[in-house]
Amino acid sequence: YEQIGSFRGASLEAETWNPLIASSVNDNLLSVIIDNKQYTNEKYKFYMDDNLDIMMPVSILRDALNCSAHIYDGDRLVVEKHSSNISFSLDQETATVNGDIEKIISPFTMIDNEYYVSLNDLSQYMDYTYSWNMQENEAQAADNSDASIVPTSYDLRTKNRTSEVRNQGSYGTCWSFAALGALESSLLPEESEQYSVDHMTLCNGFNMTQNDGGEYTMGMAYLAAWKGPVYEKDDPYGDNQTNEDLTAVKHVQEMQIIESKDYEKIKEAVFKYGGVQTSIYNALRSSQSSSPYYNKSTDAYCYIGTEKPNHDVVIVGWDDSYSKDNFNTDLEGDGAFICQNSWGDNFGENGFFYISYYDTNIGTHNVVYTDIENTDNYDHIYQSDLCGWVGQLGYNKESIYGANVYTAESNQNLTAASFYATGKDSEYQLYVVKNFEDESSLSNMTPVASGKLSNAGYYTIPFDKQIALDAGERYAVVLFISTPDAVHPLAIEYEADDATADVVLDDGEGYVSANGFEWENVKNVENCNICIKAFSNDR
Repeated sequence: YEQIGSFRGASLEAETWNPLIASSVNDNLLSVIIDNKQYTNEKYKFYMDDNLDIMMPVSILRDALNCSAHIYDGDRLVVEKHSSNISFSLDQETATVNGDIEKIISPFTMIDNEYYVSLNDLSQYMDYTYSWNMQENEAQAADNSDASIVPTSYDLRTKNRTSEVRNQGSYGTCWSFAALGALESSLLPEESEQYSVDHMTLCNGFNMTQNDGGEYTMGMAYLAAWKGPVYEKDDPYGDNQTNEDLTAVKHVQEMQIIESKDYEKIKEAVFKYGGVQTSIYNALRSSQSSSPYYNKSTDAYCYIGTEKPNHDVVIVGWDDSYSKDNFNTDLEGDGAFICQNSWGDNFGENGFFYISYYDTNIGTHNVVYTDIENTDNYDHIYQSDLCGWVGQLGYNKESIYGANVYTAESNQNLTAASFYATGKDSEYQLYVVKNFEDESSLSNMTPVASGKLSNAGYYTIPFDKQIALDAGERYAVVLFISTPDAVHPLAIEYEADDATADVVLDDGEGYVSANGFEWENVKNVENCNICIKAFSNDR
């Protein structure tokens, strides 16, 4: 017998071997775990390229990596987190990292109108660990830093992410300018639009004029109901006219409310999503007036007192080092938010001003517009709460069941539902009941989604599975919600004051329950509608 050396196979070059590996990986279930949250290629469009890199869709970067990620001019991706600023140019083999040119493994690319970037490259420059497990067909990435995701100063104006400064004139429409300014900011720089304040203030379902003022939940209700937004050019401001026949040009599906005075979360929202609508007490009456709380030479404002908010602005940045000496008031420390006003560009710093962190009201009421979709996202919306979250209902405990009954307008697939979380860390379960007849039908609930929401706000939840409905079929969408420390966790619409005097209560059929077994018609409990909407597509 003769000893024979072990066979090692033919030597294959990477350009031959790598595509074979990538093809095998992509043909199977591919998982990516980022900061302990799993994403799979069954739901998300990511893939392994011929460099054996996992290419992530840019559309999920913001939430997956908890970062700021935006496309400029259609061909440049800017990703920011911690102290890192990384700029990728389309199809280029280098990236700019904090001002330095660096070689990257896989170029930023576009396939079928979707942008992709290498998770390996991102990890390398964002202080993430990255690993690939061939046996599990799984990539893992984890943030290695304990630092805040936001820098000590940030200004959306320098990022081309602020809307145009506008002038409300003598009307009490600041709440609408702030809402739409924040909404427009959240679409920038990818989309630059201007939406109609006249339409939001005159076609919102509330019994109010433009002189009566308003507040953030009114804007949320208008947008959630798909009444708007509409383009400014189709309904110009200040002419005392509107067009109720106009239809929404975007569908706003999520609006988060940041907890009062949580400055870190406010900064994160500005950083990731765009301008944050907030309220202040404004002692100024116009851009030309003076106040002891406003330093005109430094465009710096700070009110400390007991007056309640009377004006809405948009937070577009901050500076932790902004000197307390810039304010007329003697303050404990430095720091200010950069805010956009609606008094034209003759006010402040071309329409912007600084509000001290120590201001009594800044950051108490905060809304950020986190999911704005095109109008082809759903074919139908079912709702009975056009005035939205007016009040709350409950059984003096943290949890409650609510159900709204609707009738399918055609053969459809029910795909999502929306509701308000009235406090942070709310947990929810959604169910659907087909062929609804009466309260007894609610014992036949099919689970369709569940989860937990970090912030209060308005949320649209896609179902785990579609529910087929026949034309004319009555069905119910059931929500179980549990909100820590709440006694009335369910958002309802009812006639609460003069502003809600036009609320219509015969357009809905709702039920509530303390335990999910014994139900009562909500009109027997409280003359109101439940804030649960449903969304479907034709089939």
